Formats: sequence, structure tokens, C-alpha cells
Amino acid sequence: MFRLVVLLSAFISFLASADIQKYLDVIDANASKQGDYYRFSVTISSPYDTPQRYADAYRILDENGNELGVRILWHDHANEQPFTRSLNNVVIPEDVETVVIQGRDKQYGWGGKTIELTIE
Repeated sequence: MFRLVVLLSAFISFLASADIQKYLDVIDANASKQGDYYRFSVTISSPYDTPQRYADAYRILDENGNELGVRILWHDHANEQPFTRSLNNVVIPEDVETVVIQGRDKQYGWGGKTIELTIE
């Protein structure tokens, strides 16, 4: 019985320490200039596709973490992984050379793999 308890305890510890993905990942992105604005196409991969927990937004940040644009995602994408959504009419100040694209999980907030893009 003691061995069973020890083995069960070790198994529970293993499960608790397993690397479980907490956030979605931004896996691809591009930006195109359209007049005075930019259009961003962002591809997201999220293993959480239920109405209670899913990728519900992404944002464009400058090098200092200032938010330049946000795309809200209003529903889960259970049958579409990974998925791509666009954000139009983003103003990028002339002195910004690089932006970071970050995703948001409905339950845990902002985080996960980001992508950096050079703005030309």
C-alpha cells in the first residue's frame, strides 16, 4: 500500500509540473501599408476552443509597449486552427520601426508567443 501511495504521489507531482500551455501563440503575421494606415494579418494557434476559454483578441504594440491597435475576437474558433484575422486602419507613428503582436486568452489574459515585425 505504501508503494502505491508513493507512486500515486509521484504521478500527481508529474502531472502538476507538466508543461501545460497557458496562453495562445501568435504564429505568423504580416503588415501592409495602405495609404496612411497599416493592415495587419495575424495567425493565431490556440488549444482552447470553448465558449469559456479561447483566443479573444490580439494587439499591436510599439517597442515601448504602447498599444497601437486591438482586434477583438468575439467567438471561439473550434473548427479553425490555426486561424488568421486582419486588423485594418492601424496608425503607426513614423518613429516606430518594430511592432510586437501579442495574443490574449479569455481566461488568462495577454501572453504566449509573440511576433516582432519590422515596419518599412
